[in-house]
Amino acid sequence: MKVSVDVDCTPEEARRFLGLPDLSPVHEAYVEKMKAAVTDGAAPEMFGEMMKAWGPMNEAGMNMWKQMLDQMGKAPR
Repeated sequence: MKVSVDVDCTPEEARRFLGLPDLSPVHEAYVEKMKAAVTDGAAPEMFGEMMKAWGPMNEAGMNMWKQMLDQMGKAPR
């Protein structure tokens, strides 16, 4: 037996129905900080620090990606 259910709702309605939190204020704050960093002439190093602080990966995750990309960039022996 196969049962299909089609639900026609907006993403906001689905979020409320599933009981998920409204993260739009967090998203807006993130976007505003990024805009301020760009318009204030932030140094490239600052973007890396911001991504470490705000991104889903911690410093260990960033180091893992850096190490992997460094290894990919090396010429084969």
